[in-house]
Amino acid sequence: MKKAFLIVGFIMALYNTGSAQAVRLVNTQDLQTRFKAGRDTVYIVNFWATWCKPCIQELPYFEKFSSEHKSRPVKVLLVNVDAKSKLESSVKPFIKRNGLKNEVLFLNESAYQAKIDKSWNGALPATLFVNEKTGKRKFNARALTYNELIKIYTEVAN
Repeated sequence: MKKAFLIVGFIMALYNTGSAQAVRLVNTQDLQTRFKAGRDTVYIVNFWATWCKPCIQELPYFEKFSSEHKSRPVKVLLVNVDAKSKLESSVKPFIKRNGLKNEVLFLNESAYQAKIDKSWNGALPATLFVNEKTGKRKFNARALTYNELIKIYTEVAN
């Protein structure tokens, strides 16, 4: 009987590990390289933290946006900026608990704000819209409504 519980526990652990979204560590150079490689893609890069209430409130907008724009060349990247010590204890459980479907990256770099946008004072949430094909970029250093997200995307995409 004890072996049966161990086997079931092991299988559940494998299932839970397999179902959790992987979080890749990146730096600002990795993001720039990604933008250049995806010239036909508009990138919407949301910078957020698990402790930031406005960040958490707007995350569902990015999830909704992705599901409604699947057929378009647009990619939402959710870039977490929590302390690296919180990656396993806070960030990954948050992603799983909230069922985030968009790609989640973890910014493994300090003093990144000016590299993203010279005007950024570090306030969260913040969102960068990038269209390498047209050269359009727009940086927004505050929480977005869903309508604002659509509006800025449309401006940058066209």
